[in-house]
Order: sequence, then structure tokens, then C-alpha cells
Amino acid sequence: MALPTLPLSTAAREPLVLPLSAVGLEAIALVGGKNASLGELIQQLSQEGVNVPGGFAVTAAAY
Repeated sequence: MALPTLPLSTAAREPLVLPLSAVGLEAIALVGGKNASLGELIQQLSQEGVNVPGGFAVTAAAY
């Protein structure tokens, strides 16, 4: 039995997943408030030299 494959992007070419380092508060509508806040925190801490583990956010387009 073949497993179903998932699309890599929507028909509108919207990303389904983004690295947290690429999102900030301006992306609340795209990734939600918690992910946007995490992205903002990662960006600010990285500028201060703090090592922060990477992560990703599933976008609203994925749903």
C-alpha cells in the first residue's frame, strides 16, 4: 500500500513550515502568536550571543 504524499506548498505558493529564526511579531497571522513570539525571542537572544536551539513553525497554510 502506497503512503499518501503531502504537498510541499499550497497552490498559492505559501510556505507550510518556516524556521523560527525567520519569523517575528509581524508574522502572527501566518504562524500564530506563540510561534511569532518564539521567533522574536530567538532573534533577540541570538544578537546578544546566546545560543538558542533552532526550531520551526507550521504555518496557517498547512492547515
